[in-house]
Amino acid sequence: MITAKSTDTNFLHRQVTALYTLLSEVHGADQLVLKAGKLDSLELMRSSKLEDRVLALERLIHEDPTIVEPRSIDEIPQALDELEDYLADLLARRAVEEQLERKISEKMQERHLEYVKEVRMQVLREEIGPDNAQTLKKYAELEILESRSLSRSTLELMRPQTLEEVVGQKRAIKSLLTKLSSPFPQHILVYGPPGVGKTTVARLALQYAKEKAYTPFTQDAPFVEVDGTTLRWDPREVTNPLLGSVHDPIYQGAKRDLAEGSVPEPKLGLVTDAHGGVLFIDEIGELDSILQNKLLKVMEDKRVLFESSYYDPDDPQIPKYIHQLFTKGAPADFVLIGATTRDPSEISPAFRSRCAEVFFDPLTPQDIVEIVESAAERLEARLEKGVASLIAEYTIEGRRATRLLADAYSTALYRENNEKQDQILITLSDVQEVIQSARLSSYMGVKADSTKQVGRILGLGVSGYLGSVLEIEAVAFPSKERGKGIVRFNDTAGSMAKDSVFNAASVFRAITGEELSSYDIHVNVVGGGNIDGPSAGVAILAAIISSVKGLPIPQDIAVTGEISIRGKVKAIGGIHPKLYGAKQAGVKTVYIPEENWDEISEQAHDVRVVPVSDIVEFLNEIFNTDFPKIQWSYAN
Repeated sequence: MITAKSTDTNFLHRQVTALYTLLSEVHGADQLVLKAGKLDSLELMRSSKLEDRVLALERLIHEDPTIVEPRSIDEIPQALDELEDYLADLLARRAVEEQLERKISEKMQERHLEYVKEVRMQVLREEIGPDNAQTLKKYAELEILESRSLSRSTLELMRPQTLEEVVGQKRAIKSLLTKLSSPFPQHILVYGPPGVGKTTVARLALQYAKEKAYTPFTQDAPFVEVDGTTLRWDPREVTNPLLGSVHDPIYQGAKRDLAEGSVPEPKLGLVTDAHGGVLFIDEIGELDSILQNKLLKVMEDKRVLFESSYYDPDDPQIPKYIHQLFTKGAPADFVLIGATTRDPSEISPAFRSRCAEVFFDPLTPQDIVEIVESAAERLEARLEKGVASLIAEYTIEGRRATRLLADAYSTALYRENNEKQDQILITLSDVQEVIQSARLSSYMGVKADSTKQVGRILGLGVSGYLGSVLEIEAVAFPSKERGKGIVRFNDTAGSMAKDSVFNAASVFRAITGEELSSYDIHVNVVGGGNIDGPSAGVAILAAIISSVKGLPIPQDIAVTGEISIRGKVKAIGGIHPKLYGAKQAGVKTVYIPEENWDEISEQAHDVRVVPVSDIVEFLNEIFNTDFPKIQWSYAN
């Protein structure tokens, strides 16, 4: 209780100081100062006036900065009495709390060993994870296997490292680079036979484009490669590695944290991996037609959209990135390069309309020789004279040529038993041994020569991107009964080739004035090859006239073209592969329809090409005769 002494100002000052000391012990000196600053009482607490110090004390104890009226000297004793009661309650609560803390500490101590054991086991589980001794042993075995590696494969060793090392494709490389290394790069379809460098050039072309400041490709632009024959997808969109798919949380096994919240998980596809770079699809012609249409949609939108019945846009548990994938989709702005060995007519018109087209030429024997010699330098091996030419007789694929050389190199190593591999000499016998063990046959069939023969002429055919020379022969005998001659033609040559024989019969009469029925004629395509089209018409007529009239035909020429019943030489298809086939066979001069002349942009085939429009013009040149031109009369 406040006594009479309490009216003494000095006593009140000491009482206030005692209360401040008690507060400092409760809160701590530093915390008390911070608290006073927050309650705007720091200056009042440090004031020399008793009224200010009591006001600051009230604010600190009640934690109320709105107390602004200071107490008068007469009110201070009563105020201090109230503050002492409040502090007493505070200290009592503190004492109870400390007592509870002690009891909690005692309980924790009682369970300390059990708690520590549980914590230790949890830590061990987190450190080791799902592994045990057996799984860790298998992991160690895998690590040992990873540490072993063989030398680089021959395919990797022989593969060109720069565009300059690619053989025989200068025009194709230039065409592809101009379409890719541009401020506005185009989607590209690359056609050509296997083993001519389509994939290699596509890889190197992106590196070339990155070096140009005006292209949109950055230095980290990706090159994503996939084979169209191996791309599998589910029409229900359960899985789609090319475009991406959504794993629902129930049946498809989304991540555990997402599955527990029933959140669908989008899986990004290769088109998003290729964003900002090139998506290369080898054998794009083998891609499923429905998937092709879906890819075209992505190419137009430059974005992949995802859908799922499990997606709830109002679910607060769905992460932001999943919200964005379902609302905006995933970016897929890339350049498509699709390679195929199919004919352009077999590729979807929708794809062709959206892509530039580049054609890779088949390799010539000289190209194969150059590839083999370059590969031998990489192998640090010497070649016996004629080795490269021998390999060129058995393949027109650069990849297979290097494999044959690698096999011959291994054969030479085995033969010489050279441990140091110093300048291994690959001989003709080494290559012959490889060819015989692989049971290869020369792909070069008919060969041109400088002779002249009656009833035999070289025609030109094409299969895919490869042209070939056809050996067409004919024999003629006077029929036993005049006007009842027969014409025989091998059935395997095809129906359109037979039609060419009938056309030739009509033109034969117009040129010679004789009936073909006066002779027994046998026309044969050596080897029984199927002629898919009318392009052998001119050759068949020339062989028939040669056999009937006994006129020899030069064997270093070849001809292709459809013959009309009016004696005109009509346009045909596949002119470039046919010229390639003629060059392979050593043909010196090729006669083609004049209507095809515009397709020959430059004389890169190393053969003389002669355009003809009229059959008589062609016959007079090869027979050195003077057949009269066919005269047709028209009724008024």
